[in-house]
Amino acid sequence: MKYRPQIDMGKPLYSGIHTFMHLPYVQTLEDVDFAVIGIPFDTGVSYGIGARFGPASIRAMSQRIRPISPVHRIDISEFLSGIDFGDLLVHPGYIEQSYQAIEEQLTPVFEAGVVPVLLGGDHSISLPHLRAAARKYGPVCLVHYDSHSDTGRAKDPERMWSHGAVFSYAVDEGLIDPHHSIQMGMRGTTYRAGALDEARAMGFEVMTTDDVRELTIPELCQKVKERVGDRPVFLTFDIDFLDPVYAPGTGTPEVGGFTTYEAQKMLRGLAGIDFIGFDLVEVLPDRDPSDVTALNAANIAFEFVSLLAVKRRMDMNVAETAEAAFLP
Repeated sequence: MKYRPQIDMGKPLYSGIHTFMHLPYVQTLEDVDFAVIGIPFDTGVSYGIGARFGPASIRAMSQRIRPISPVHRIDISEFLSGIDFGDLLVHPGYIEQSYQAIEEQLTPVFEAGVVPVLLGGDHSISLPHLRAAARKYGPVCLVHYDSHSDTGRAKDPERMWSHGAVFSYAVDEGLIDPHHSIQMGMRGTTYRAGALDEARAMGFEVMTTDDVRELTIPELCQKVKERVGDRPVFLTFDIDFLDPVYAPGTGTPEVGGFTTYEAQKMLRGLAGIDFIGFDLVEVLPDRDPSDVTALNAANIAFEFVSLLAVKRRMDMNVAETAEAAFLP
């Protein structure tokens, strides 16, 4: 059985239950290639709260997304079976318990070979996401779009966890291979000089916004591909990678960011990478009554799914070519 968007041409797109881009709400892992999953959790934030409402707002603004990508010239439902799995159970106010619950619920998703597309929630959800991913794949490559490196460290070991200290601890736990990982878009003021050098010392390639803008987008995408190679890749996208003009609904906005179109191009150029998981985080709808942040987030998540479909098409073409080579 193949699950695909349930769009009825006889009904308006805004009607019905708001699943992500009209995917069926099914809590199964059989015959599924990817699952869109909400993580309504924001206890890890350090500034603006409210990202727990991000998954609902992204789903609502995804209603006009249809399954065909004209850029890639692909109908995702032709190559992939996808569902909206709903939201995972979290425990607001209890970070460690929520991390444990998220990891436990995502582990069978990875074991089933399903690619999770998580809608956050604050960026701290990436840690249990990576823990579950590493159970299956071992250390993965990180492709990280953000205005912050999120490689801080807590002064108090009793209160370690936050959205600003995700990837340093992921490296400590052996969840990420930093020497084949890349972080892009860092900008804004910091608490101390050389803060990004600490991330580089861990092994990450760290590109500030200025570094990124010195390259063309095709050059940037090629750099990412060379960095990760054919290894399993985890992509995380903090919506504050975009300039606040395009994403005012986020808890820690930084001026001088990227346009939505630039972000789309940066993602589209990654076709062919072996992505094993995605998350999109830090959408805070209460700060954006226009819903433009959630709209942009929904379309970025669609780019994730499109990348999976293009990779499947590429793999099928390779297999067909190899098979044809052995035909008499």
